[in-house]
Amino acid sequence: MVFSSLTFLCFFLPSVIVLHTAFRSLRARNAVLLVFSLVFYAWGEPIWLLGMLFTTGLNYACALLLTRIASPRKRRFALFLAVAASLAFLVYFKYTAFAVNSLSALIGGGRVMEPLRLPLGISFYTFQAITYTADVYKGKCRAQSNPLLALLYIACFPQMIAGPIVRYADVAEKLTNRAVSADDAYRGFCRLIVGLSKKVLIANLCAEAIAALPASGGEQALSVAGSWLLMLLFAFQIYFDFSGYSDMGIGMGRMFGFKYPENFNYPYISASVTEFWRRWHMSLGAFFRDYVYIPLGGNRVPARRWVFNVMAVWLLTGLWHGASWNFVAWGAYYGLLLMAERFAARHIRLPVPKPLRVAVTMVFVLFGWALFYYESLPAGVGHIAAMLGLSGGGFADPAAVYVLKENALLMCAAALCCLPWAKPLARARAVSCLRPVFMSLLFALSFLFLVGQSFNPFLYFRF
Repeated sequence: MVFSSLTFLCFFLPSVIVLHTAFRSLRARNAVLLVFSLVFYAWGEPIWLLGMLFTTGLNYACALLLTRIASPRKRRFALFLAVAASLAFLVYFKYTAFAVNSLSALIGGGRVMEPLRLPLGISFYTFQAITYTADVYKGKCRAQSNPLLALLYIACFPQMIAGPIVRYADVAEKLTNRAVSADDAYRGFCRLIVGLSKKVLIANLCAEAIAALPASGGEQALSVAGSWLLMLLFAFQIYFDFSGYSDMGIGMGRMFGFKYPENFNYPYISASVTEFWRRWHMSLGAFFRDYVYIPLGGNRVPARRWVFNVMAVWLLTGLWHGASWNFVAWGAYYGLLLMAERFAARHIRLPVPKPLRVAVTMVFVLFGWALFYYESLPAGVGHIAAMLGLSGGGFADPAAVYVLKENALLMCAAALCCLPWAKPLARARAVSCLRPVFMSLLFALSFLFLVGQSFNPFLYFRF
């Protein structure tokens, strides 16, 4: 089940809202959320519910153990046990085939192992469980004694499948003491509508435009215009797909009394790659910063060690997104870019206008999306070669020209929606009065498009 499905919007979500509102007791409301969250997760393949329960139970038990032992050595062992076992479960499903096939290719073996079926949302709930145990170990929060509340923290359906990655300290108080005001419900529902419209009206239409490009699967030589057009459409698709999901999750969380952290902050207006990653998938960036980069020493180390820290973080970030060499290259690409950018900031002083810096940043981001888009490294590198005019596909092709003409309005609308004009506009009293009408029309339009569109799951579900 996905947020943008008719089943979810017409039956599942209304049922949760009605029952959650009907009960006055917080214990009953938590029970409603927990039961529906487990149903939501088990909807497609119930067997994977066992994996999520295993990870949650393990970290719940280890966190309690951390509160009952004083020995630093034993506490470190308890933390290691929770992290290692959680990661082992993730690594087995996500990286076994990648490791076996890479080793086989290295030694010249001919056997190829098919990737294991990936449990839904395993990367997100694993990281969330690890942050809980690590924060208890560091003394940043208290261990939760109620196993059902610990499970609700991990399994709460608005955020468990594709984030944002929520830390226990962000919601601990709300698990035992929260109220939902009419304003929270209204603002949360508006955020839900905005996210749905991003997914249905922009991301899905960009996906259809990409599919209309004959070279979208990498079967033939790409023209320069076609390669840039494909990456621009993909940049719009992945941003509105993922930020749309995050908006829907944040909105629904607020409707039930939770305030989840923001996950995106208009990344395509960034004037540097460093700024881009401060605005894109912010909860994941914060996780790697706080639980990998800083424990390794951050930037308060000698230069060589800092280079190691940066590359370690970005190679892990790439591998987190997928078990293939194109994601490893994608992570290394950004690690090298960030180091080069820091070097340039220290040693090169040029008064470059901000619009030019934004444009250059977007070029680097589009090259990165080329590595991200394909399932193999040669295909991604080949696409970058086509963007540079090195593929022999010519400057333009009829299909690219046709897709550009047919989707020019869509791309202009997507580009406009990447800009932060809506925030100051929303503060105006006249606009605020018209918001219910606008949101109603936006929801109706999204619903109509959703009825006519084929099934198109969120991109980040595969991670």
